[in-house]
Amino acid sequence: MKNQNIFSQEEIRRYNRQIILSEFGQKNQKKLKNAKVLVIGAGGLGCPVLMYLSAAGVGTIGILDYDIVDESNLHRQILFSSEDIDKPKVMAAKERLLKQNPFINYNTHFTKLNKNNAIEIIQNYDIVVEGSDNFSTKYLVNDCCVILNKPFVLGAINKFEGQLSVFNYKNGPTYRCFCPEPPDPLEAPTCSETGVIGVLPGIIGCLQANETIKIITGLGDVLSGKLLLFDSLTLNYNLFNLSRNDKYSNLKELGDYPDYCINDDQSIKQISATELKQKITNNDDIQIIDIREPSDYVDFNINGESIPMSEIPEKHNKISRTKQVVLICEYGIKCIRVINYLENKYGFTNLYCLSNGIRGWKYYFGEKVKSE
Repeated sequence: MKNQNIFSQEEIRRYNRQIILSEFGQKNQKKLKNAKVLVIGAGGLGCPVLMYLSAAGVGTIGILDYDIVDESNLHRQILFSSEDIDKPKVMAAKERLLKQNPFINYNTHFTKLNKNNAIEIIQNYDIVVEGSDNFSTKYLVNDCCVILNKPFVLGAINKFEGQLSVFNYKNGPTYRCFCPEPPDPLEAPTCSETGVIGVLPGIIGCLQANETIKIITGLGDVLSGKLLLFDSLTLNYNLFNLSRNDKYSNLKELGDYPDYCINDDQSIKQISATELKQKITNNDDIQIIDIREPSDYVDFNINGESIPMSEIPEKHNKISRTKQVVLICEYGIKCIRVINYLENKYGFTNLYCLSNGIRGWKYYFGEKVKSE
């Protein structure tokens, strides 16, 4: 363990531009060195948070993630390079951060945060920075921080827009004061489905790091009791006031945090375009459900039933439990999420995803089947 109270000459040189700030000095640099921050999610938001907290000199940084680096991450997850593909993100992040600043203690948690391990992990840190891509984790983090009386810095991104706030800070509002219950999972699409402009998580992640440093040092006004909304296309920043609600601010125990939409495509049954075409040709007794938007369905479909993804929760009873059911989307990504949702929430066991979606069908067969 590195000495948290003494600066080496190398550290003084490294942090010189912060230390010479009259408002900052060695006093606040020492606060950073003694701080323990847990970053949940080493993705688009977590990468800039980790880089800037590490560079600033936060003494102990926890990195929690259970995912591996994928090529599709690289346009926004700036800690990683092509050489890191297929590595656990926590390990690739630690390797890179140690090269950036070897004076930091990096703790890696290669695990999925859940009700059984969250308290045990979070209690060892002063502040939690949350940058996951699912509401289940956000609510779990919030409730742990309320129980343990720890602040957490939340960031969220979607397409071209971002959100930022600090919750549970000095009797300020909690995440549940802002949004008491999570939305239906299928109403909250992820970046893999809707996309995100690559610079946006960098902007929001840097702001999260800034709020974290302010909390540690006591400098400035922490973004507690306020929600910042940022539009990258217009550069508009809007601040909204949030109020504390004691109903959601005095939790004593954790609840349930079902994650109906785990993107574990290894557990999803797949069917290829050629296999489905053969079943249609044979008049097999199957049900085909197209979860794309109605406009896409009208433009081209293979005569399946149209039930848009957003309507699945209210129309799940229209899905057969006895026939083989094939779900179709544009690329095969959204179907994985919907099937996870239906299997975990309603116990379906007869669902299949059309591999590569309608694009895969067109590749093999062209636009041979159109709506009437």
